[in-house]
Amino acid sequence: MAYAANAVTPDRQRAELVALSAPAVAFTLAMIAFPVVYTVWLGFHAFSSTGTQSFVGLGNYSKLVADNEFWHGLWVTLALYVLSLVLQLLLGTWLALLLFHAKRLPGVVRSLFISPFMMPPVVAGLMWLVILDPSIGAANYILQRMGLPPSDWLASPIWVIPTVAMIDTWQWAPYVALIILGGLQSLPPSVYEAAQIDGASAFKTFRRITLPLLLPTIVTATILRSVDLLRFFDIIYITTQGGPGNASNTLNIYGFRVGFEFFNIGYASALMLTLTAIVFGVVLAFNRLRGAVAW
Repeated sequence: MAYAANAVTPDRQRAELVALSAPAVAFTLAMIAFPVVYTVWLGFHAFSSTGTQSFVGLGNYSKLVADNEFWHGLWVTLALYVLSLVLQLLLGTWLALLLFHAKRLPGVVRSLFISPFMMPPVVAGLMWLVILDPSIGAANYILQRMGLPPSDWLASPIWVIPTVAMIDTWQWAPYVALIILGGLQSLPPSVYEAAQIDGASAFKTFRRITLPLLLPTIVTATILRSVDLLRFFDIIYITTQGGPGNASNTLNIYGFRVGFEFFNIGYASALMLTLTAIVFGVVLAFNRLRGAVAW
């Protein structure tokens, strides 16, 4: 009877849980909601060089539709996104398979595989800036030793997007590899034993068993990388700042320059909200795809 009297009811447990978590939830909501709401408010206003503001409604968004720099930035953003994502998924899957099958690989070698994505983007950007320097960089030295012509790399309007995609792939393909490696380690061994008994080749086993079972994990890696790739900023700002000309001027770089170099905060807010909507749309689409392949 004493135990029944002192027992905690489900309603009381729920009330205690709400009371304990309420401060953290309120703080998190405030940290997220305030910047978003304030950015939306800024997007409906125009700011002059003297600091005065005026309500323009959807004026910033109508200006955005007619802005050639916006459409160019969108194209650069999507080109970098698609190229980097494809390279990172392919290389990350290959690295994951290599780490999965090379079980006797020393721990130091495994650590070197994953070290690039632990490197700060500023350090990575400056390192590649030196390597790819057209005059003193190691990349052109190696090309010339191989009898190949040197390249302008980041200084070339043609090669800047592939070069930036290569730098980001170098840094983040190991991160994708770790995600896919976790998926490989969770696959049931009984399926592979059955395939081996049936005499399936290694390629057939990968194509018919490993790849279909890994699809949910690959889509998860795609979602995580999509969020970063569509907000491409740090490597570009360190290496090219949107150049040469505007060849690598993504929406993020364009919005930063509009807001902090030209002090057009209202238009910059409209640009960033548009980019946020694109990110949410892509993530939502891949989320639904993940649910479909998992089913």
